[in-house]
Amino acid sequence: MNVTIAEGWKRVLKPEFEKEYFEKLTSFVKEEYQKYQCFPKGKEIFAAFNHCNFDDVKVVIIGQDPYHGENQANGLCFSVHDGIPHPPSLINIFKEIETDLGKPYPQSGNLEHWADQGVLLLNATLTVRAHQAGSHQNKGWEKFTDAAIQYLSEQKENLVFLLWGGYAKKKGAKIDSTKHKILSSGHPSPLSANRGYWFGNKHFSKTNTYLKSVGKKEISW
Repeated sequence: MNVTIAEGWKRVLKPEFEKEYFEKLTSFVKEEYQKYQCFPKGKEIFAAFNHCNFDDVKVVIIGQDPYHGENQANGLCFSVHDGIPHPPSLINIFKEIETDLGKPYPQSGNLEHWADQGVLLLNATLTVRAHQAGSHQNKGWEKFTDAAIQYLSEQKENLVFLLWGGYAKKKGAKIDSTKHKILSSGHPSPLSANRGYWFGNKHFSKTNTYLKSVGKKEISW
């Protein structure tokens, strides 16, 4: 696995790249990509970091696995490539933005424009085998992304962490709430959203209100 990652992140994550678990993870991922169809494309594995360098992070959204369907995953959690039908969770995210901010529902499900404004769209696991959800879990990715979250919590201030669903809340449990704003709710998946745990959380307006209060530019959702 050729780690092409933005300079700021390379500096911060250098200790992780040198650890034994990351070497094993690299070998596993290389072998998987050689033997099977995997997502996202190799050059997009670290897209979350490359679109949102360490120094530019303002907001962190934590997902679980990349999409495992054809041409969906683009390395950013919840995001899909241009022209790809929007998955159910993304539909509900956009619906909440519609009601929260009064913005029209977007045509494209590509969230690169969020990432480019300082939103780290981080999946816990950065790769997956095609059509096999969770197939690359417990191979080291979670340890790596935990480290990234920890470095953000320790080395930065006044970030907004959006923790959607039980998995994200568990993963964000060690974030320093005295230095950062943590907003949590149910997951935007239909199962959770239709039971009243997602809609109306107003996380997008709340994020911007907080960013403004600490002198940071708001996100154009």
